[in-house]
Amino acid sequence: MKIIGLTGGIGSGKTTVAKEFMALGIPVYIADEEAKLLMNNSKVIKRKLIALFGNAAYKDHVLNRPYLADKIFNNEENLKKMNAVVHPEVAKHFKAWLKKQQAPYVLKESAILFENGGYTHCDYIITVTAPMSLRIERLLKRDETTVEKIQSIMNNQWDDDAKIEKSHFIIVNKDLKETRQQVQLTHDKIVNLIG
Repeated sequence: MKIIGLTGGIGSGKTTVAKEFMALGIPVYIADEEAKLLMNNSKVIKRKLIALFGNAAYKDHVLNRPYLADKIFNNEENLKKMNAVVHPEVAKHFKAWLKKQQAPYVLKESAILFENGGYTHCDYIITVTAPMSLRIERLLKRDETTVEKIQSIMNNQWDDDAKIEKSHFIIVNKDLKETRQQVQLTHDKIVNLIG
């Protein structure tokens, strides 16, 4: 089973691209969503995050996202500590998920595939890009956020050039119709590559 990494900067439209692959019957593991679920449901993660950030990390047994976001916003050390707790559990969960899949390949979607070294476990990498102005526009519409917060997140991610250099496929996500065509083309290439 081949593992194809799917990544791209915040607001590039990884979720849109992932949905297009799903429509082609390709299983997609969305690391961010699974991490959120695990942060709420894993006793191991809960215990470790409370030890790191105090009881306020959880409110009524649910992850206190605003509190945690505040703790890691512009604090690289805290972000590293949190990732050191969450990432190993997500990796274990992914391995278990992978065993259940029946497809020529799967996609592992992660915003920080390069930053956390996850790309080293992938056979091929797809990077999704979009113009910066479009990314910011999408994020302001999607999230209740500010340009400053978006910039802060972007500063913690590799820039597109660095990602593209290490990628096998690039999908430019500006227009849905064009994106759909690029996904189909990429899918066909991957199927040919893995035979």
